[in-house]
Amino acid sequence: MKNNNETTWVSEFILLGLTNDHESQLILFAFFLVVYVITLLGNSLMVFTITLSSTLHSPMYFFLRILSIVDICFTSSTVPKLLLDFLSEVKRISFPGCVAQLYSFISFGGIECVLLAVMAGDRYVAICMPLRYTQMMSRNVCLILVAICWIIGLLNSLAHTVLTFRLPFCKSKSINHFFCDIPPLLALSCADTTVNEVVVYTAGGSVIVGSFLLTLLSYIFIVTAVLKIKTVSGRLKTFSTCASHLIVVTLFFGTGVFTYIRPTSTYSLDQDRVVPVLYGIMNPMLNPLIYSFMNKEVQGSLRKAICRRSQPDMSH
Repeated sequence: MKNNNETTWVSEFILLGLTNDHESQLILFAFFLVVYVITLLGNSLMVFTITLSSTLHSPMYFFLRILSIVDICFTSSTVPKLLLDFLSEVKRISFPGCVAQLYSFISFGGIECVLLAVMAGDRYVAICMPLRYTQMMSRNVCLILVAICWIIGLLNSLAHTVLTFRLPFCKSKSINHFFCDIPPLLALSCADTTVNEVVVYTAGGSVIVGSFLLTLLSYIFIVTAVLKIKTVSGRLKTFSTCASHLIVVTLFFGTGVFTYIRPTSTYSLDQDRVVPVLYGIMNPMLNPLIYSFMNKEVQGSLRKAICRRSQPDMSH
């Protein structure tokens, strides 16, 4: 690494990880391995169940299937490397590897962010405009909305990644985190990071806050419509279709806003290292569990799929 003002080239970074204690690392390895396996199995089962069940071929479940695919990619951007690092004395990551990890993590986080807003819009149309639902949420419209989610997520991440890695890193090559993220990388630069912080606030903030506001607006209309239903049972039945999505949204946006919509000067890994674990690792595991526990249609389709697999073949 050259340490001068003109140019600074780093061939690799050192990730400081979650802890330096050997016993704690082994415990955390076992914990995150279990979490990752549950995440892969839960989301894969959700994808297969929705794909194979004819009763789940509706826009809501189409978006839920995409959410499960995004969650698999989201958690896979950090956890395999994290598991490897728990077993390594020196937690190295190459410069290209760091670029790829940051880009994929921010991409899939952004895609999920916008997708959750789209899913809130789907619930709004279903509850507030039920007679026009089939027309407004046609297959082509759903495909276009998903494409928009991916385009926004990928372009937003590209802007952050390019601006982050054009900086000279001359303070240190040790990243005070368990993966390559924007705030700890900016802390390593000896250059002015004002432009980067502005982009985090404007581009990143627009994706997070914009998606959150659209979601909030959808739920304001949904609650207003639900309150107009005369019977309590009718209100509960209608709102139950939104309950699981509302929990997922609260978990995701709550932790995401806390992490990124703040000045970098207030960033402290000692305080905030648990937050990316929550929204980047725990949330993808919880999402299929929340939807399967709180949605009777998913439960029914899961039981049918399991029973179909467990029944012996009587054709011979």
